[in-house]
Amino acid sequence: MAGETGNKKRIGAFARNVRGLREAGTLQIVAMVVFVLFSIFIARYSWALPGGEEPTAITNDAERALYDTRAYLAADLVEQDDRIVLVVYDDQALINLEKRSPLPRDALAEALSNLDTMGAKAIGIDILFDQPQSEDPELVETLRSMQTPTSVAYATVATNQADIVYQQQLFLDEFMDAIEEGGTNSRRASIRLDDEFGATRVWPDIISGLPPLLGRAMLEDAGGPVEAFEGYEGAIEYRRALRADFADEADPDAPVEGAVEEPLFQTLSIELFLNLDPAVAEFVAQEIAGKYVLIGGDILDYDRVATPFTSWTGFEPSGLSVHGELIAQMLDGKRMPQIPTLGLWVMAFVVVGSAVVVALLEWSAPKLVPLMLVLAALYIGIPFALHFNGVDTYGLPAVGWLVGWIITFTVVTSAARSAGAAQRSFAQGALGKYIPRDIAEAIIDEPDLLSLGGQKREIFVLFSDLEGFTKMSHAIEPEMVAKLLNRYLEMLSKVVLDHGGVIDKYVGDAVVAFWGAPIAREDDAERALNAGYAIWQAGEDFRAEVAATDPNLPKIGKTRVGLHYGEAVVGNFGGETRIQYTALGDSMNTAARLEAANKPLQSSVSASREFIEKSNPDWWVPMGRIVLRGRAQPVDIYQPKPDFPEEDRRKLEEAVQVSDSNHELAVQLIDQVVAGHPEDSALENYGNRIRNLNDGGAYVLG
Repeated sequence: MAGETGNKKRIGAFARNVRGLREAGTLQIVAMVVFVLFSIFIARYSWALPGGEEPTAITNDAERALYDTRAYLAADLVEQDDRIVLVVYDDQALINLEKRSPLPRDALAEALSNLDTMGAKAIGIDILFDQPQSEDPELVETLRSMQTPTSVAYATVATNQADIVYQQQLFLDEFMDAIEEGGTNSRRASIRLDDEFGATRVWPDIISGLPPLLGRAMLEDAGGPVEAFEGYEGAIEYRRALRADFADEADPDAPVEGAVEEPLFQTLSIELFLNLDPAVAEFVAQEIAGKYVLIGGDILDYDRVATPFTSWTGFEPSGLSVHGELIAQMLDGKRMPQIPTLGLWVMAFVVVGSAVVVALLEWSAPKLVPLMLVLAALYIGIPFALHFNGVDTYGLPAVGWLVGWIITFTVVTSAARSAGAAQRSFAQGALGKYIPRDIAEAIIDEPDLLSLGGQKREIFVLFSDLEGFTKMSHAIEPEMVAKLLNRYLEMLSKVVLDHGGVIDKYVGDAVVAFWGAPIAREDDAERALNAGYAIWQAGEDFRAEVAATDPNLPKIGKTRVGLHYGEAVVGNFGGETRIQYTALGDSMNTAARLEAANKPLQSSVSASREFIEKSNPDWWVPMGRIVLRGRAQPVDIYQPKPDFPEEDRRKLEEAVQVSDSNHELAVQLIDQVVAGHPEDSALENYGNRIRNLNDGGAYVLG
C-alpha cells in the first residue's frame, strides 16, 4: 500500500512538472532546449570534436585520465615477451664507445652484419639517417646486402615535424634511395607514433603515401599476421610484465611478497654485437634466432615516450618499446573492437533522457543523491567493464555523460518548476518577513523543518524594547502611532534579517528574535551579537529620524536590548489551522529580563556570559554580576564598548576575577575606570553596584 502511494506521488509529480514545462515562458523553454542539445553534444563529444579539436580542457583531460586508469588496471600481466628483442644503445653504451649520439654508422653497420647471421625473423631500425656521416657508404652497403628482412626508419616533415626538418628529409630520401636501388631486403618504414595528447595511447592514423608502420612492415616481410590490423587506428593494448620470485615448494605458482616489474622485452646492448667473440656470438645468436629485433636508441629525455601507464608508474618507456608493443598486439591478433558511432549517439540520448525523467519526477535530496551516486558509478563503470572485456574505450565519454546528465537535470528542473515560481516567490516573500532568505529557501525545499511540534535547541535569543513608547502612544493620534510603530519595527526587522536571525514575534514595540533554529550555522553567535548592537543603533537612528521629521512629536526613548544563550523548545505551536513558529523556555525569559535590566543599570545593551562565551568578542566588557527580577540565580553581564581602551577593559576583567577574593581591589579598579569615563552612566552605575553586593557577590535588582 505504501509502495502504491509512493508511485502515485511520483506519477503526480511527473505529470505536474510536465504541465509546468508547458506553462513555462517561451524564452525559458527555448533556453532549456538549447541546454539539452548542448548536453547531448557534451555527452557525445567530451573527448574531441569531429575535427579533432578539444571541446574543453576540463572534460578532455578528465576523460583521458579515466582512460589511463582503465588501461593500467585492465592490462594483462604477462611474462617477458620472448618473441621480440630490443637492441639498444643508451647513454652508457655511447660512453663505453667513446662516442656521442647519434650512434656511429660504422658501429651500426658492424652490429647489423653480425645480426644478419643470427636467424632473426625481421629487423627494424628506429634510427633516422637524416644527417650525413663519413661512414654512410659502409652502412648503405650493409643494408643493401642484408639477408634478413630489414625495415629502416623513415619520416617526413609533414608527419614528424618534431623529428625532422626539410633539409634533413632531403638527405634521408637520398639515403633511402641509395639503399633501395636494385634488389634488397631493406625498405623504408614509418616510425610515427601518436602522442598528440601527451601520451601514446592509440595507433597512428594511416596516411596515404607514407610507408607502413615499422612493426607492420616487419611482420609483412616475415609473413606475420597483419591482415587483421588492416586500417586499424584504435587503442594500443599495452601489457604489464610481472616477475615473481617463488618460494613455496608446495605451491610453486604462489608469488611471494615483493614481486617487482621487469622490462616487457629482453633488452640487449648494441655493444654485444661489436667485436663479437665467436663464443659469445653463439650465445647471442640463441637470443636472436626466430625473433623480431628492434634496433634503436634509449637515451634519457630523448628517446622516451609517455604511455597510459606513466601517470600510474611515473615511468616512460623508450619509443622502441612502444613499437614492440604494436608488434606484439598484431602477433596476438588483439584488434580491440571499437564502439560504433551510432552507439555513442544512442548512449548520449539515453543519458540525457534519463536526466529529463528524473528531473520531472521531482525526487527529494535523500533519494536524488544516492541515485546520482549510482549513475556516476554506472557511467564510469561501463567503460571499465567494456575495457576489461577487451573493448577499445578510447573515445567513450564517461565524464561527458556525467556532465551532460547534470546540465540536463539542472535546466529541466528549473524549467519544470517555473510555473510555480510565482507561488514560490510569494512564499519566500512571506517567510522572508520573519526568516532570512537562505533559511526561507531551505524551508520551502524541506517543509518538514517547520512541521507541527517542537524540539530542544540551543539558541541565541534577542529581546528589544522601546523605552516610553506606550506613554507616547497615548499622547498622539492612533494613525501616527501606527505609522511610527511600523517604521520602527521595519528598521529593527531589517537588522535581524540582515544578520540572519529569525523574528519570533512582535509584542507591541518589542522585537523578539533568535539564531540557531530551524537551521544552525557556525557563525550564529557572531551574527546575533552584532545584531544586538545594531538594533540599538537602529533605535538611535529612529529617534533622530522622528525628531527631524516632526519636532512637535514627543521625544522617543532609547531602544534597550537583552541577549542570552540557552536551551529552548523551538517549533510550530498551535493547531493545523493556526500555527506560530516560536521558541519557548527559560532562555527567552532570561533575555527579556536582561532587556528590562538595562533601565536600572542605566545601559542600552546587555548580554549574558553564556552568550559572550560563544562568540568571545573583544569589544564587549564585563559589567558585574546581577540577580534579575524574579530570578534566583545571578547572571554575569557584558555590555558593548567598541572604542573602549584596552587597559580599561583589562581592569574590568581583573575586577570581575578578584571581586570575590579581594573586594577592595575590585572596587579600586572599577573606580579607576569610572574616573576615566565620567560621561558613561552605565560604568558609574557599576561603580555603585560593586559596593552593594549580596553574600553571593551579586547585585540584586529591585
